[in-house]
Amino acid sequence: MSLLPVAEARQLILDGSSTLPAEIVPLSEAHLRVNADALAAQRTQPPFSSSAMDGYAVRHADLALNKSLTVVGEAPAGHGFKSRLLPHQAVRIFTGAPLPVGADTILIQEDAERAEQAENTEIRPLEIPQPGAYVRAAGLDFTLGDVLIPARQILRSADMALLASMNHAKVCVIRKPRIAVLATGDELAMPGSTIGPDQIVASNNFGIAARISELGGYPVDLGIAKDTEADLLDGLKRAQAEHCDAIITLGGASVGTHDLVQQAFQSAGLQLAFWKIAMRPGKPLMFGTVGNMVFLGFPGNPVSSMVCAELFLAPLMKQWLGLPTTMPFRTARLLEPLPANDQREDYLRAVLQETDNSDALPGVRPLGRQDSSMLANFARADCLIKRPPFAPQTDSGSIVEILPLRH
Repeated sequence: MSLLPVAEARQLILDGSSTLPAEIVPLSEAHLRVNADALAAQRTQPPFSSSAMDGYAVRHADLALNKSLTVVGEAPAGHGFKSRLLPHQAVRIFTGAPLPVGADTILIQEDAERAEQAENTEIRPLEIPQPGAYVRAAGLDFTLGDVLIPARQILRSADMALLASMNHAKVCVIRKPRIAVLATGDELAMPGSTIGPDQIVASNNFGIAARISELGGYPVDLGIAKDTEADLLDGLKRAQAEHCDAIITLGGASVGTHDLVQQAFQSAGLQLAFWKIAMRPGKPLMFGTVGNMVFLGFPGNPVSSMVCAELFLAPLMKQWLGLPTTMPFRTARLLEPLPANDQREDYLRAVLQETDNSDALPGVRPLGRQDSSMLANFARADCLIKRPPFAPQTDSGSIVEILPLRH
């Protein structure tokens, strides 16, 4: 198969997918989920006029600097004053308590002088507030039926508080994509295990699983498969048993004698759509379907697999969740020159820096060596500089396209 352009490969992946079904979850489990439908308030908030401060509920017409009012009761939050406020009366009130019937203003306690009499308590205003001062009107925030959260957005912490205030105990959300992650290779050992002299610590399986979680999915860790067809097929069967929407393999995607992923999965019915794309890092990417699952074969080099996750897995998961799939490319001003590029689309790890340019574009500086095994640089990077195939030498100060990283 010939090398596919990156954008074409991404579109082929998206063309075969659609939004996943919805499910209803308790509000406590809706954080960072995507709501399926627009959400309307199921009550008015606040449901009654209330006090915004501690003080006294009064009738504004009764207030005068040398005139006392008789305190006839109190209204703590959650316990309103049950009688109607009559002329020349006041009710001790606390923040959040319902405004008594007949009252229209709050005289805050700092502006009231209190005097205990033999038979009652009286207050005298030290300052006269404006009519309606410190009263929160019913419906100040929203009213019953107001649509406050549009469909298909990630529910952040502020949305969770709002949903509770709207009286939603449950929320209809898009089902989380279940994505299996299978690292492959005899050379891999788990962190903390006994590591042989010819082995390295597996790392990108943890990075990819974390990115799946960040993107709103549910990662299914299949561990490490040895370089045997039997071990690879066992991983595939476990992914199917877990009802995964996709399986991602890490490594075994190249052309070496021990790169067995394609061969093993094809024996189990893999329909390969493409293999190898015109990009760096990440050229050996594979994509297809096996049974009801999407198959993504990522390269084994850690940075290659993490870059592939940004360019291909992220938009696929957004499509499954009903979110916009447009790649979030931006522009920045290059802070050092770059040599001419070859025939592959290149993605360079880089850091952003503030500049005093009049166009307000950030500055961007590539990070030293770009070897695809170097995770420390990837962890430091703010973005990837996108370089088109056959891009000429690019001078410092030129405007380049960048893909922000969200790790």
